[in-house]
Amino acid sequence: MNTPLQVGITGGIGSGKSLVSRIFHSLGAPVYDADSRAKKLMTTDGILVSQIKKEFGTLSYLPDGSLDRVYISKATFGHPDRLERLNQLVHPRVADDYSNWVASHRQSVYVLKEAALLYEAGSYKALDKVIVVTAPESIRLKRVLERDPQRKAEDVRDIMKRQWPEEEKAKRADFMIYNDDTQMVIPQVLDLHQRFISGS
Repeated sequence: MNTPLQVGITGGIGSGKSLVSRIFHSLGAPVYDADSRAKKLMTTDGILVSQIKKEFGTLSYLPDGSLDRVYISKATFGHPDRLERLNQLVHPRVADDYSNWVASHRQSVYVLKEAALLYEAGSYKALDKVIVVTAPESIRLKRVLERDPQRKAEDVRDIMKRQWPEEEKAKRADFMIYNDDTQMVIPQVLDLHQRFISGS
């Protein structure tokens, strides 16, 4: 049975990992967006929905069945243990969903799994290679504030603190893509694409 090369793609908030994923996707590479799939599973996966209701109460969901994000945010904000518990419920279901997704893309030479917390959640261990998209913190902060005007600088810095430092990710990376406005991103992606399809 064919198994595609499984490549993770991660980076701190504002690094541009989604941009890099879109370029790979335009080259024909299947991309699994773990963060958006997790949000979807929190309303469509019956097992996960019942686990969240049991742990955080039925008020976790609105009458239409959608997740009450405000309620969940309040329930977990400032409570690292509760946030960790939520992650413990979500991550195994995402892992199962990802495995099924990979099986459905057996004909591909390689697939990409994009996830903000690839290292933090430990899911990088199941992958063959990991790409880290990097940019200096000042650039990342500026990008996020321009992209998400509703966020405050301290909120973004708080998210950055919860993510692994760039140098820690870089140490474990198989490949780095520099999205720091000094190098063009597309040639870096093309180079990796060629490597993956040639098996080098």
